[in-house]
Amino acid sequence: MINPSSGKVLASYPIASPTQVRQKVDRAREAFRSWGKMDPEDRAVFLSHFAEILRKRRDEYATTMTLEMGKIIRESVAEVEKCAWGAEYFAKNGPKFLEPEIIATDAMRSYVAFHPRGVLGSIMPWNFPMWQIVRFAIPALIAGNSIIVKPASATPQSALNLEGGFKEAGLPEDVFQVVVGDRTTATALIRSPVSVVSLTGSVGTGVAVAREASKDVKKVVLELGGSDPFIVAEDADLDVAATGAVAGRFVNCGQSCIAAKRFFVVDSVADDFIEKFAERMKALQIGDPLDPATDIGPLVNEGQRNEIESQVRDAAAKGARIVLGGKRVRRSGWYFEPTLLADVTKEMRVLREETFGPVAPVLTVPDLDSAIREANDSEFGLGASLWTRDLARADALARGIESGLVFINGVVKSDPRMPFGGVKHSGVGRELSRYGLLEMVNIKTVEVFPASKADQTTHVE
Repeated sequence: MINPSSGKVLASYPIASPTQVRQKVDRAREAFRSWGKMDPEDRAVFLSHFAEILRKRRDEYATTMTLEMGKIIRESVAEVEKCAWGAEYFAKNGPKFLEPEIIATDAMRSYVAFHPRGVLGSIMPWNFPMWQIVRFAIPALIAGNSIIVKPASATPQSALNLEGGFKEAGLPEDVFQVVVGDRTTATALIRSPVSVVSLTGSVGTGVAVAREASKDVKKVVLELGGSDPFIVAEDADLDVAATGAVAGRFVNCGQSCIAAKRFFVVDSVADDFIEKFAERMKALQIGDPLDPATDIGPLVNEGQRNEIESQVRDAAAKGARIVLGGKRVRRSGWYFEPTLLADVTKEMRVLREETFGPVAPVLTVPDLDSAIREANDSEFGLGASLWTRDLARADALARGIESGLVFINGVVKSDPRMPFGGVKHSGVGRELSRYGLLEMVNIKTVEVFPASKADQTTHVE
């Protein structure tokens, strides 16, 4: 574990072998025997206790996240609070989501039941090292599954903190386990007898995971990132939109799947928007992520900073104008200046690739319809935000945006009450809400006929 703000090693962890992975899965299978049979209301009690533990240990867990991956402390604290909210939401609503659905058929009684699948495997990234685990784990747990999580190698302690929190909340032994390791460890988890594999990561990793899981016909839920468009109409409130642009682009130092990454602005308001955007960016404070006054911390590692720097250089070489930033910050750690690019074209990597850092490229378009077409011209389709005063038109335009989430006059974010996931190369399946919970269950049809009178009608499959 390396501190991104200093480059110094903080801790090291042993890599779990394939044999150790299999041992954990075997223990999880044994734990599932009783956990899966427990009434959902009883499982909910453990989730409520877990939320209490998260809040009790909020500052401790937040500090760990900041030290591991450089997230500013305000955002780390908010992440722990969001984890607690998610646990409370599913503790309250999960049992209702799992109630059988009665459907009228030719049978005397027929219903759809929602039963746990068994042991679920999860491979998680570093950028939201607690929330991304929780948004998978909590719905899966309330449904009655047991879980093995393989966290990113950059953030193992945050995952281990969650494991400790569940233990402190009284969760039965081996229902939630963490396995620390590398790609070999992840492959061993996929190949083990888990029923579902959930991944948040890159497109390439998602394809590899899906290919491996398909060998045993295992279900996958994949969240594979995005290059979210931020669309500014000619009638938008530019002050509100510019404030939203800063919040949407620079959350987590730009290292978020649902961060605004491509800015499409109608040309009649483009100059004013860029001016207001730049003005707000200048106020961002770069510094120690543990300092509450800091707005921009370091990138997670040197490789991530090199990639961002390369994308900016490519844009400048192809004619982009650097309005602000564009350089490394002269201090220890992996810092890069908040950067605003104008005169951007589609040939530049900042528009063709996912830009995972504090860089905002702006492309001007003649009208809103053109903005939608440009926004859809991407392999990704996770989130999108649209800024306009014409709310009736916005609803119609939202239908044409190719993404799993559309926010009108708001910054894209995840919410335990709403389904989260994308289309195209942004992944398959959903997390959160009842829809996310149903990804983790066996949806079973049950039909009951009278025992004394056999149904003699002809059946067609």
